[in-house]
Amino acid sequence: MKYEILEQKKNPLFGRDEIKLIVTAEKNPSFVESLKLVSEFAKKPEENISLRNIKGKFGRKTFLISAYVYDKAEEKKKFLPEKKSKKAGPAKADEQKKEEVKEAGSLKTGEVKQ
Repeated sequence: MKYEILEQKKNPLFGRDEIKLIVTAEKNPSFVESLKLVSEFAKKPEENISLRNIKGKFGRKTFLISAYVYDKAEEKKKFLPEKKSKKAGPAKADEQKKEEVKEAGSLKTGEVKQ
């Protein structure tokens, strides 16, 4: 895989470099391959890197990789939100909605909530 630097900006407020690379490859680069490529380019460990996206257009062999490269892993954890687990999120929300509907139903029938 060959790559060219499209844009590299330093963002001192967040303590990161914002990098855009154009990669030439036969197939769409995977997340792991892209992470290794950005890590080699920036000379930082992979845990300090957050890939934003990998974009390609149909029929072309060029792909745009956008990434944030943090100076420290702690800064990455500080500024990026943690991913929500798919199993815990919707189930809890459904239970809360059911309870709210039950409470609203009991108030409509004239019962007083104590």
